[in-house]
Amino acid sequence: MSLEEYKGVFIYAQQVDNKLSNIAFELLGKARELAADLDEKKVTAVLLGSDVKGLADELAAYGADRVIVVDDPALKDYRTEPYTQALASVINEFKPEIMLVGATAIGRDLGPRTSARVKTGLTADCTKLEIGDFPLTPVPGQEQKHKQLLMTRPAFGGNTIATIACPNNRPQMATVRPGVMQKISPIADAKAEVVEYNPGLKENNCYVEILKIVKEVSSVADIADAKILVSGGRGVGSKENFKLLEDLAEAIGGTVSCSRAVVDSGWMPKEMQVGQTGKTVRPKVYFAIGISGAIQHVAGMEESDFIVAINKDENAPIFDVADYGIVGDLNKIVPLLTEKVKAAKAAKA
Repeated sequence: MSLEEYKGVFIYAQQVDNKLSNIAFELLGKARELAADLDEKKVTAVLLGSDVKGLADELAAYGADRVIVVDDPALKDYRTEPYTQALASVINEFKPEIMLVGATAIGRDLGPRTSARVKTGLTADCTKLEIGDFPLTPVPGQEQKHKQLLMTRPAFGGNTIATIACPNNRPQMATVRPGVMQKISPIADAKAEVVEYNPGLKENNCYVEILKIVKEVSSVADIADAKILVSGGRGVGSKENFKLLEDLAEAIGGTVSCSRAVVDSGWMPKEMQVGQTGKTVRPKVYFAIGISGAIQHVAGMEESDFIVAINKDENAPIFDVADYGIVGDLNKIVPLLTEKVKAAKAAKA
């Protein structure tokens, strides 16, 4: 493998039912930063599907300079084999230096299979990407390579953070958790170079037939989109006690979320979980109520603009990341806070 042949930063632009997923725009935002650090002039989005060429302008608005479109009826709905064939063919033909995929249900299936197909490594569930030297510090007798993609992710169950590189193979591939990277503000009237590519898909015994698609309609708000989150942990005490958090959320126009311990206890659905095994969120305000602050949870909310922690344990790790901390009984503090918010709103009215 000649590493010099591989140039540019590519992202997989996930679409479902001909609608781009938000992760595509988040990846474009990060791709632009990485491209600038590598002195690359173009960011490329790879768009797979059927009748999807019309989505190119939307990708351009969020930072794509070029869109490689693979349009084939076999790609109408996501299936592992045809999508893997298509993305692997794009990589072999266009030779990107970096290939980013969202760590969604689709991306977690597509990313590793594609990396195996093109014989490179993949770092999964990354929370940070940057360009730098590897090894991070010089090691006697070992070449330190420059301008490598440094991929950071939680490891060992979230008990430590690992920085990983792929210095000897290309592309450097990573899946990135939704909600971690920030998309740019849309660029008005932006246009991208559109390249239509035919990978020559060949049906084989790994193709599956989709007999029926059943779409679940969720009544739970997407916590990743919330501007204010009122999040509860095991310290809330019971499912019934979450009514205190719901009242506060209603008063301040927020959404209730929770920690993994709450989901494991059956108090709240999985869709409301923040953390390493839940969703990564970046709200304007994050209330951490009865949450100890384990690293697995903090990894999913530490990028919040403003964090308020309420916990009876003054030594709880959550206070290390909080902007404001209140030590005390949440059963007394939360209702009082709700009353104050309602009173302030009534005064303004």
